[in-house]
Amino acid sequence: MSVTERYKGAWESFWRDASDEPGSVFWDAEPALAVGLHLALFATELTASGLPVVDLGCGNGTQTRFLADRCPKVVGVDLSAAALDRARRADPAGRAEYRQLDATDHRQVHELHAELGDAHVYVRGVLHQSEPADRQALADGIAELVGRRGRAFVVEPSERARPVLRGLAEAPAGPPPKLVPVLAHGIAPAEVSDAAVRSCVAAAGLAVFAAGELPLITTEYTPDGSRIELPSQWLVAGRPPEEPEILR
Repeated sequence: MSVTERYKGAWESFWRDASDEPGSVFWDAEPALAVGLHLALFATELTASGLPVVDLGCGNGTQTRFLADRCPKVVGVDLSAAALDRARRADPAGRAEYRQLDATDHRQVHELHAELGDAHVYVRGVLHQSEPADRQALADGIAELVGRRGRAFVVEPSERARPVLRGLAEAPAGPPPKLVPVLAHGIAPAEVSDAAVRSCVAAAGLAVFAAGELPLITTEYTPDGSRIELPSQWLVAGRPPEEPEILR
């Protein structure tokens, strides 16, 4: 199973048209307000095991580079070649590696896992922007990369983000400028329920070890100058411990 051509085209055109100016993309907040907040929740697990880290849906690599400064091996993967071109240009020292990957394609994911071995996977706001038919395959891909020893660190806008985004999109003065290209390219954010995220993770064979809520901070502001924040849920998932063999 692979993502639809329409969906691939939407992301490719979005990143081709996006500005190179830092913070110009709606969700591309500075790392201290994004992965930096998340890293505090699972830094020990990331650094103690020595496993590589895969930043799935890395986009232009803003968060990937932050991870690469703190973890021994980081690979940013994304569906969009245009996004990866930006990521590489912004990382001339090659702190991280960048690969094009359709995370719903079992063959591609299997080959990456065969190369890297078990890995930790950081996923920020990817499931909720995926086509409904692709979400389970995406969760299965995450589970494949995690293997037996890795952990998936998943952050997604919660159901409560949906009315916030709807209100922004339908504002009398029009959507905030940085939200306009997201909508124009047919990328529909916050379209997955909290229960659906948990269900996809469980169906992929992963157990949730920790979970909570945090604001997902954007780069956009309201007319009164307040930073727009979206309610989000986070979870840490991995393979459940193997049950000991029953002695007979």
